[in-house]
Amino acid sequence: MNWEQLLSLKRFGDTNKRLRKEQDETRVGFEVDYDRIIFSQEFRSLQDKTQVIPLSQTDFVHTRLTHSLEVSVVGRSLGRKVGQKLLEKYPHLKEVHGYQINDFGAIVAAAALAHDIGNPPFGHSGEKAIGEFFKTGEGLKYKEQLTDKAYQDLCDFEGNANGFKIITQKNLRLSYATLGAFMKYPKESLPKKPTSHIVDKKYGFFQSEKQLFESVATDLGLLKRSNSDLSFSRHPLAYLVEAADDICYTIIDFEDGINLGLIEEEFALEYMSKIIRNTIIPENYYNLSSKQERIGYLRALAIGTLIDEAVHIFMTNEEAILNGSFDCALLDKSKYEAQINDIIKISVEKIYQSEEVINKEIAGYQIINKLLGVYTKAVNNNFDGNASNYDKLILKGLPKTIDFSSEDLYQRLLAVCHYVSLLSDSKAILNFKTIEGVTF
Repeated sequence: MNWEQLLSLKRFGDTNKRLRKEQDETRVGFEVDYDRIIFSQEFRSLQDKTQVIPLSQTDFVHTRLTHSLEVSVVGRSLGRKVGQKLLEKYPHLKEVHGYQINDFGAIVAAAALAHDIGNPPFGHSGEKAIGEFFKTGEGLKYKEQLTDKAYQDLCDFEGNANGFKIITQKNLRLSYATLGAFMKYPKESLPKKPTSHIVDKKYGFFQSEKQLFESVATDLGLLKRSNSDLSFSRHPLAYLVEAADDICYTIIDFEDGINLGLIEEEFALEYMSKIIRNTIIPENYYNLSSKQERIGYLRALAIGTLIDEAVHIFMTNEEAILNGSFDCALLDKSKYEAQINDIIKISVEKIYQSEEVINKEIAGYQIINKLLGVYTKAVNNNFDGNASNYDKLILKGLPKTIDFSSEDLYQRLLAVCHYVSLLSDSKAILNFKTIEGVTF
């Protein structure tokens, strides 16, 4: 892979190549990507979607929206730092083509901003709930009518693939560089985890976007990894998007747990001091009057340290990343890996498996299962000409912006899943209550 091709400003529908030297410096195309994402309805709905604590009533706990904004900020720093080093290593990118340090930051920031845009309500349990509907629930009856890959898309409903579906909509028209950086898992749903390479951990696009993805991957010059199934190496900047997410959820979810009282404050100093031992000034920490301020101080230092660490790992392995042989996340190579794993372990125990989280995930399962059952029945009955009066009422409540009437069963089922995925936590609950007749 080569950087000039990877930094493509092309957008869907372009007939001529977009040259970096011809860009308006007051609003470069990569910055336009960020603007289009942040003004999108799908991004706005993240303000009412679970990050860790579902439907939390406290002010300081993160939603998907605040998490995404913070990941974007960290991603911008990572991109700029890497961009500075890459332009030193490959001066022709700047001298001949006009690329700037901030371009790398803008691409990573935009892709990071959108990294959770396809996640359904109720966090990752929402993805699992959609999958369970088709694996073991009412949706199992559709298995024999679908191709293996189409059925696998539904059984392992993936927020990353749904995100790619959203950001390739005609009204967004993001640059190919940003689309590539967004794609952490550039493969289809089958074969499932064919290797231990990081890109095979999940999948990144539905069968409905297969041609779109192949077009982007080919234009960017991503390396093909399979002759039988669609699978490519990652865009190098996707490693930075992943690192930004890893840094934020490791440190900030931990911070949320402490602020909620699920984790004792003493753990923060004990666990994070091992990462920031070279930058912490003890008197500054002890002079802060509130727990939130003290934890915020530790968080800021830890994030700064891990940003520098990720940049170092990226540049050390840049050639392996370009040839597709770098097979793990950047922070998996970190000298702080043990400390990161210790923080994640206590977060899993104290936060992700807390009674509050589990109880709300259980409710989320039931809500999503009910919505999918009612919506798929109404949509398919209508297609077959057997819609009941109740089905027709349900259909009137579905958005006109999504096509639920395709002749292809897979497309109809995916349209329903896509609609449910776009619901905020509160809207999903409201729709559930409406269906159950308890809104009066």
